[in-house]
Formats: sequence, structure tokens, C-alpha cells
Amino acid sequence: MKQTALPKILKDFLIYLTTITGKSQRTRKEYEYDLVLFLRFIKGVQEDVLPAQIHMVDISDITIDWVRELSLEDLYLFMEYCEVQRNNSAAARARKVATLKAFFKYLKGKRRLIEENPAEELESPKIGKRTPIYLNMDEAKAFLTAIQEQHYSTRDYCMMVFFLNLGIRVSELCSLNNNSVQGRNLTVIGKGNKERTVYLNDACLAALERYLTERHAFKGSGPEPLFVSQKGARFARQTVAKIVKQINAQSEHKKDKLTPHKLRHTSATMMYKAGADIRSLQHILGHSSVATTQIYTHIEDEQIQEVLKNNPFNNII
Repeated sequence: MKQTALPKILKDFLIYLTTITGKSQRTRKEYEYDLVLFLRFIKGVQEDVLPAQIHMVDISDITIDWVRELSLEDLYLFMEYCEVQRNNSAAARARKVATLKAFFKYLKGKRRLIEENPAEELESPKIGKRTPIYLNMDEAKAFLTAIQEQHYSTRDYCMMVFFLNLGIRVSELCSLNNNSVQGRNLTVIGKGNKERTVYLNDACLAALERYLTERHAFKGSGPEPLFVSQKGARFARQTVAKIVKQINAQSEHKKDKLTPHKLRHTSATMMYKAGADIRSLQHILGHSSVATTQIYTHIEDEQIQEVLKNNPFNNII
């Protein structure tokens, strides 16, 4: 979608997202994308614009009076367009529903600009529960072993050890600074700029100590990042994802489409299997809701079968 001039009500909402609710710039961009698409689509329908030309619709002149005329049926029409014309998955449509709900809730609850909230009764499409993809212990060991003795291998090894031991997000790893480490404590800035402290175990400390002896000098400005690229710059999420992909390609046990997020899944799953309680896991992972943490409490079918086989009543035939 090409850049477009935004109406003031949308600009105000996006500012509210970052300054008041603490949403990240990435999340703000996602909200902006969804709402620009929504406004263009509805205005396009009103002006008989062909679906293929929706991206050309100018929304800069949209006012709050125009928004007040929107109905629940308009929102349903938009969701149908996303499903049929854009082939959006249930997860993608659910995100758009969440965006619309947040936008209209802001207009009514925070700004008092509308009397009726058309998104209040908008339902989110059901998303099937997906079991997180993760590495088993042998695959994880092979993955770490695949980090060859080459330039910057201590850095890459340290980053992967942090993923597997701490379960941090890739954005959290990239935002770590030198002063984030205080002894055995690591200060992590999570979603919504929420700060949490996680414990650095022996594996993390050993990997960090080896990395710091070879660490490149930081050539940028501002807070000094903990993990620095070959050129002395802070890492971007995409670069870390490429490193994970390269290591996986060298691994004896390759995992299909391995990502930093799947390493986070691996960490969470292994900690749960090792006896971590759900509340501790919630804090370590930085989840605002325990419901999110519960997706990591899945148990493989083989384990379930073994539990049933070992039920003492199984011997009574």
C-alpha cells in the first residue's frame, strides 16, 4: 500500500497508541495499515471504486461526521472483502477486528466523538488452536553445535543461548543494552515498554563472557547495544532471523522454517516440561495474560499415552 495523507482522527489515534498505551512502532504501523485499508475500502464502496483500485482512494478528507455514519454492516462488508478478495486468514482478520475495536473504542470512550460504537458487537473469527512448533532437546543441541568456529561465532552462540534459556522475543534481544546486564540479572523491555527482570543462568553467563571478549565496538549513537553487528551497529530483527536461518541450514537436524520465535517456543516448552509453573513462565516470557502462556503447556500424544499406560488402574483387568 502506497503512502497516503491520513485524516486527523486517524493521526490522533496513532499518537494515542504510542504515547498513552505504549504500543511499539511496529504495532502502530500494523494498526495504521489496517485502518487505512478499512477507510479506503468503505469510501471506495461509497464512490463505486473497483476493488483493484481501492489503494488509490484518498482518505485525507475523512471527518468525524463521516465516521459517525458507519454501521456494523459496513464493518461486516469490510471483513468479507478481507476474506474473499484479499484471502486473509482467520488470524489476519482477527487482527483487523481488534484494530477496528480499538479505534472505535478510542473515538467513543476516550474522545467522546461518537455516540454509538459500531464495532462493539463485531465478532472476531474463530482461530483454531495451534500447537507451538519447537525443537526437541537433540535438535536444540544440534542447532547450537552448528554454530561453526568462525568470525563472530561467540556472538551468535550467545544470542542463541539467550533465546533458548530465557525465551526472550527477538525484538527484546535486539533492544538489549550493555547496562541491561547487572550481575546475574538481565533487564528486558517487552511489549508496551513493560520492564521485567530475568535471571541469567550459568549457560548464559558463560556464553556472554566469551562473547564480550570479542565484541565489536559500537559505532552508533545513543545507548550502547549489547549485541553488535560486524559493522558496529545494533541488530535489526530481520538480521537475527537470517542468522537463525543460516545456523539451522548447517544443523544436523534441520527444522523446517526455524525462526527466533520458534526458539522462544522451544525455551518455553522445555521449561514447562522441566517443571516450571505457569505463573513463573508467564513472568519469564513477559506475557500480560496467563492465557497466552498456556499455549506452551501442550503435552505430546506419546506422553499422554504413557501417563494412561502407567495409571495403576490399568493393571486391573
